Amino acid sequence: MEDKNSPANADPNKQEKQQSRRLLIGATVMAAVAAVAITALLVNIFERKQEAKNPFYRVVELNDTIDDPATWGKNFPFQYDGYKKTTDQVRTKYGGSEAMPQTPTDADPRSVVARSKLEQDPRLKTMWAGYSFSTDYRERRGHAYMLDDQTYTGRQKANPPAMCINCHASLVTTYMKMGNGDIMKGFDEFSKSHMTYPQIRQQVKHGVACIDCHDPKNMQLRVTRPAFIEGIRALKASQGVKDYDVNTMATRQEMRSYVCGQCHVTYYFKGPEKRLTYPWSQGIKVENIIAHEDAEGVKEWEHPDTGAKMIKARHPEFEMWNQGVHARSGVACADCHMPYMREGGLKISDHQVNSPMLKINRSCQTCHHFPEAELKARVEEIQDRYFNLRNVALDSLMDLIRDIKDARTKGVVEADVKQAQDYQRKGQFMIDFVMSENSMGFHAPEESVRILGDAINLCRLGQLALKGGPQPTHTVLTQLSTLPAAGH
Repeated sequence: MEDKNSPANADPNKQEKQQSRRLLIGATVMAAVAAVAITALLVNIFERKQEAKNPFYRVVELNDTIDDPATWGKNFPFQYDGYKKTTDQVRTKYGGSEAMPQTPTDADPRSVVARSKLEQDPRLKTMWAGYSFSTDYRERRGHAYMLDDQTYTGRQKANPPAMCINCHASLVTTYMKMGNGDIMKGFDEFSKSHMTYPQIRQQVKHGVACIDCHDPKNMQLRVTRPAFIEGIRALKASQGVKDYDVNTMATRQEMRSYVCGQCHVTYYFKGPEKRLTYPWSQGIKVENIIAHEDAEGVKEWEHPDTGAKMIKARHPEFEMWNQGVHARSGVACADCHMPYMREGGLKISDHQVNSPMLKINRSCQTCHHFPEAELKARVEEIQDRYFNLRNVALDSLMDLIRDIKDARTKGVVEADVKQAQDYQRKGQFMIDFVMSENSMGFHAPEESVRILGDAINLCRLGQLALKGGPQPTHTVLTQLSTLPAAGH
């Protein structure tokens, strides 16, 4: 008997209606899902646009009396999180520092310190003999350690000038108080006060912080170090620009290097007041700086082995960067050391200031479209070449110091000894200049090699001078100082 309910006998019209109904339901569900997804996307886009319009929420009111970065961090939590990460100690091939354990004492409560460069290379003790750097000189660490590492360095036994704190502490509020609201007047008062380092250390609480680089009213970048304001004005004057005011005349991209250059520079202490001075009146190439300090009669110490009147280079990253291809291409310090990053809808600068080799993707590959391994290898090759030539230069300096020391005991003509001492003063400063610059030659590879080559020559000329050798009509430095300065 035939089954009237079998599929074969089903009403074709009814099947078509059921299929249409299923399709309609499916389409409705898909449309609903799409609508929800599109709505979520639009909401997300709207939220991100609102975040971008409001880059921070004003939790606290900021002004020039607040130097605690934790307070600023309430308005800028992402930037503050990066700032706190400067405690991380990650070593690259030639930079950074492993954590070296130390037993805390009353004199030095640190449980962790950086490796001693003096132990790694004893030649540095001979180089800086008679000066505080021969007693303690260590690998650099992150900004989080800058104040404590200076406070507890063994160099404190030499009673350093109070102005040494310029590059290691947040000083805006201190200068403001001393100058009744005027930073420049505060700097003058500080210079005249004849404070000791322990005395000024009691007045500061933080390492370099947000207030040192940002205006609390609008977060614009600013220069707050009076010595840099004076130094860059002198530099611009040497280039024909009168009355230069860095905070009103510099471009935003320039400021992204100038705020770093406030501290990452070389300097000396001028006169009985030990006024902090950036030696840029004749330019910022190493010969220009030597010429300035010679003209000022700067003598920071007398080398005990040779009797030479010596000058010391500090950390001239700004000066050396200015001689490199990145500066010529308009690349700022922050582009590499504080590359942009995304936090939700916000584009911010990475405030974990450290080596670009630790963030090649954001620091390098935005411009250089090559694999990370290749870029890393390129940098290390530049640094390897620099390091090898730096060793040759140090050896030549050791030879000159030994020969001058011997000559002083053997009755060599005084004029010849003085000539050799002058070669030591200049050649040693040039070696010190590139060695104290913390990029291992990368900021300006050609300039670094050029300086080391000239320093080796100066040391060898010093040895020849002790033997009554030929004296050039114009010294190497005089010839080199006529070269045009590069960069800003």
